Amino acid sequence: MDTRKPYPSDLTDAQWAQVERFIPAPKSGGRPAKYPRREIVDALLYLNRTGCQWRALPHDFPPWDSVYWYFRTWKEDGTLDRLHDELRGDLRQAEGHPRQPSAAIIDSRSVKTTERGGPKGYDGGKGITGRKRHLLVDTLGLILVVIVQAADIQDDHGLKSVFEAIRGRFSRLKLVWADGMYQPMAAWVAGFRPARPIRLEIVKREGPGFKVQRRRWVVERTIAWLGRCRRLSKDYEGTTGSSEAWAKLAMIHLMARRLVT
Repeated sequence: MDTRKPYPSDLTDAQWAQVERFIPAPKSGGRPAKYPRREIVDALLYLNRTGCQWRALPHDFPPWDSVYWYFRTWKEDGTLDRLHDELRGDLRQAEGHPRQPSAAIIDSRSVKTTERGGPKGYDGGKGITGRKRHLLVDTLGLILVVIVQAADIQDDHGLKSVFEAIRGRFSRLKLVWADGMYQPMAAWVAGFRPARPIRLEIVKREGPGFKVQRRRWVVERTIAWLGRCRRLSKDYEGTTGSSEAWAKLAMIHLMARRLVT
């Protein structure tokens, strides 16, 4: 496998050096690891970028069931979360910002699901049956929290789930921008005390027609970044936890590239 031709989704040596720091090394003793960790990560990035089925993974990668085992293990033991959060802090520092943000932007996007099963619902506003991704991003567009729920769950309930997910994290966060759909939640946010008071500021639409909306364009750009990965064009997963993991993998890939450019 070390002689295969690279795919466009593969990590370069410099990008792998950023990721490798947080990938658990093979355990000592017992049978040695059969497949290099880098090949496993490249296979996951290939799956995410191309949207292919697990069993359609090209044969020059490790077997699909081995790749899936690592995906499930790293998702459940927190490896993907740690990798994502550490790379975000590193990138923020590299671009001259503190590791933790003081301001963020929240929004959501509904996507269709498939026959795979799992939680789903109907979003009447968008006319979509599927799931809703609730995103909280910093001012650079890097994801702080991603929560995936059935699409029939309203944005106000989604906001509560996002804020519960930041409890005990992001101690500098004090301001969150949002669009008008979140206006009814301003009082709830004012009473929420994860570490310090957080203010919800509503960014109102400026006039008719298409216009770039102040602050809100940042999270819209993040949604577009995720859209580059075909696996995220719909929600193909059986669980919302897997859906969240693929979104984080997309950001891990993006941040690894930006850290070395």
